Amino acid sequence: MRKRPLRALVPALAASALFLAVGCSADPGSHSPAAERIPDAGTSATATADKDQPLAVAAAPAAAPASTAVARPGTGGGRARKTSLKVRSYDSRTRRAVISGASSGGSSPSPSVTSGGTAAPRPAAVGDVIASAPAPGAPDGLLVKVTKVIDESAEGTEVQTAPTTLDTVLGDSQAKGTVPVDPASFDVERLLPDVKVSWAKTGDIHSGPEGTRVPLGSLRVDVATKVATAEGAPASAAASVSGFVQVAPEVDFSYDGGASAGSTGSGPGAASLGVSGDWSSQWALKGRVAASAKPFRVPFAKLHADPVIQVGPVPVVVNLDLTCYFEVSADGSVTVDVRQDFKGDFKAGGTFVTGKGWTPVSESHMASTPVRTSVTAAGRVKATLGVQPSVGLYGAVGVSAELAPYLRAEAAGTATGTIPVGSDTKPGIGVTGAWTLYGGVDLSGTLVLQLSAFGTPVLQHPIPLGTLHREWKLADGKV
Repeated sequence: MRKRPLRALVPALAASALFLAVGCSADPGSHSPAAERIPDAGTSATATADKDQPLAVAAAPAAAPASTAVARPGTGGGRARKTSLKVRSYDSRTRRAVISGASSGGSSPSPSVTSGGTAAPRPAAVGDVIASAPAPGAPDGLLVKVTKVIDESAEGTEVQTAPTTLDTVLGDSQAKGTVPVDPASFDVERLLPDVKVSWAKTGDIHSGPEGTRVPLGSLRVDVATKVATAEGAPASAAASVSGFVQVAPEVDFSYDGGASAGSTGSGPGAASLGVSGDWSSQWALKGRVAASAKPFRVPFAKLHADPVIQVGPVPVVVNLDLTCYFEVSADGSVTVDVRQDFKGDFKAGGTFVTGKGWTPVSESHMASTPVRTSVTAAGRVKATLGVQPSVGLYGAVGVSAELAPYLRAEAAGTATGTIPVGSDTKPGIGVTGAWTLYGGVDLSGTLVLQLSAFGTPVLQHPIPLGTLHREWKLADGKV
């Protein structure tokens, strides 16, 4: 279990859970035999009507507990159906969980009868699958199957569990969607003293320094700090970096269980998982930065969220991490005063298709806004303000990426002024010697074996996303 700084629990989801049965062949010695788990009225008719309908993918409701469901062998292609159960507690060391009904009290040892006269299922039985939103003892959510019913108590049914995969609960269903992540749900670990966090959401709800404007659904992290100054630089050449990263993160999720129809656990025909979003960043680098054989990288904030996306009746817990950093490289001989703005979007993830396996997804579209720069003396400097996102399911990382927009300057003299991007004119440029300014973006990353949580074959080795590299000349000149 990963240890993290103080986290903000996903509102109203911390104790909610999903109870799913997956084709149980109950142990003859089980405390709750399969014969006692009676289907809800109308389940067969509903399954037939919904069989060919794709499942909706959306953010789980913040004002209500996550839904619960039951899936049974040979019906509905293994699809889940709603119930109302929750995980009371989970021990990650022993993998034991306590499951109970939705009421505040514990479970009853006998089936209860609903107002419609239908017997409700017992809280747990061997073969059942538990897919839970973040719960006590399981901050990353749960996706496990019941291997043994241990005991009944006032708290609920204690069970022994083992890991399982999403195909055991989604069966032959289809689902596809992109879900925005609530910016207020992120925990923030500040790694430098002068880091400020802002966000905005619907309802005119805003958090952050007064006067900071943030688009709806976006999260902004500002930083300002000093960096190592080149040895022998004059006092006026003290080096510093400042700016912000602003991102509106989204989770991309799809599942096609066509290959597993009628054969729960055989894996989906296709699946995908990724992180994407709108991007904006701005930074300023001033002074004479110390020379370094390698780029000087400083992480300044780590952010974490556990958004719960609702795939039909099934809540799927996604774990999203963002590490913001700045990176500077220079030869120590050039004094700069550079500012650069970037806007665009990005997408990083992986797609699985039966017969082809996992393939990477790596996309970014960025554009520079006008640059203000002053480069004095011959030398080189490169400044990056980027983010390292990772996304996974139920605590297991599946995709790790790095998005790095940058500005690069080379000078054999002095260049000053403002260069409008996309313009052939060069107003306000003063040049002595030769100079060139470049904008660019790098996107790289890795797919790792934990993406097998979909029920796909385990990756034997990590798969690189490949490096997407784009660089464009902003302006150049010589006299």
